[in-house]
Amino acid sequence: MAELKRHMDVPQGACSGAVTPLLCMRPGIKTKNECEYRMTSLLTSQEFWQYLSIPVIAALIGWSTNWLAIKMTFYPLEFIGKPPLLGWQGIIPSKARKMAAISVDATISKIGTVQEIFQQIDPKVLAAHIVHSVEPRIEEYVDELMLREYPTFWENLPTSARKMVYDRVRKSTPQLVDNLVEDISDNIEDLLDIKGMVIERLARDKQLLNRIFLECGEVEFRFIVNSGLYFGFLFGLIQMAVWYIYPSWWVLPFFGLLVGWATNWIALNVIFRPLHAKKVGPFRIQGLFLKRQPAVAESFCHIVTHEILTVGNIINAILEGPKGDRARNMVKKHIKPLVDETAGMGKALTQMAFGPTGFATLKNQVGEKAIQISQTSFNNPVFEQDRARAVESIMVERMIALSSEEFQDLLRPCFQEDEIKLILVGAFLGLAAGVCQLVFVFGETAFSL
Repeated sequence: MAELKRHMDVPQGACSGAVTPLLCMRPGIKTKNECEYRMTSLLTSQEFWQYLSIPVIAALIGWSTNWLAIKMTFYPLEFIGKPPLLGWQGIIPSKARKMAAISVDATISKIGTVQEIFQQIDPKVLAAHIVHSVEPRIEEYVDELMLREYPTFWENLPTSARKMVYDRVRKSTPQLVDNLVEDISDNIEDLLDIKGMVIERLARDKQLLNRIFLECGEVEFRFIVNSGLYFGFLFGLIQMAVWYIYPSWWVLPFFGLLVGWATNWIALNVIFRPLHAKKVGPFRIQGLFLKRQPAVAESFCHIVTHEILTVGNIINAILEGPKGDRARNMVKKHIKPLVDETAGMGKALTQMAFGPTGFATLKNQVGEKAIQISQTSFNNPVFEQDRARAVESIMVERMIALSSEEFQDLLRPCFQEDEIKLILVGAFLGLAAGVCQLVFVFGETAFSL
């Protein structure tokens, strides 16, 4: 520090020349050459560059601790190390089920009931799609069932009789499917646990859970990382002034800790605070995330409707969910009459040919086949995307209408969960960087104080 002061101390006099360096404008400089000499001497001084490095290193500390905080929030997906203490798993993946539940409670539960979502998919469109998918393959389905259960009977049946069976199935199917879909629609609140469905999917697919947070908060996460650079540099300027006045050994480690802690804390608060827009002079100030409510709503709803609440996933959740047995019985109840209608006037003869239990077995097999077809009829990407867009439109509209208090709950939980751990990690790394700065940059100077 004494060396730096010596280079800044210039004899009295005045600088010559129309344009001179700032240093030459100080009182006490005799000639322009002497001014240039002093300036050159200052720029070649090791201590000058040591001081200049303080805000630069502080900026790097702020940036790196914020970057690491974001990475530690989402990665790794699985625990690496020796549980429970020696190692790390991303905060979101480590509490996937809890985070998924919070996300559902904060959004889907508030922007649409099960009935509303199913009505947006449109039961009539669903029924028409099933019929459209099944009709070209009716002969294939009938042949498959009959050849498996009664191959001899079916092979010996005249072609005209088989054609009559195909025609009757084709004629009866649309009305039976309409009745089935209408019955499911009337009971959808009981049949479909939409919260459980979404939670199970996200808890199972941690990568998708991460994507929801990362895509919805992309702008905010980028701000957190970059703000570490800006805020760190500003803290570094204060640190440099304090070190110049009071160069005690603890100053650099303390400010390193402060930068690591404060840059995280400030960034998180700038994202979510103030909750409501406030006018300060000509400026309108509001949390960065809250300002982007329409854009975030579109991003979130697109992922949810196109990858989670798809028609295929909903139908599977109905048939395989907690009330799956009831749903399957409903399918069988509506489809079994197809056998009676197809047999028509020859029902008694058919029952005689198949035996006392054979006819009942055939009806049961038809019901099982209907369930199988229900689970595979919606593998059409074009149809799924079309229905997803229909649901997406109402969800986006409702999500944009959420209050700021409700909307912040989409992203805020991923920071609140174990937030203190991230801040403490940032503070520890900042402290370590400050110690390294003391030892490796100011080593001789610091230890001679």
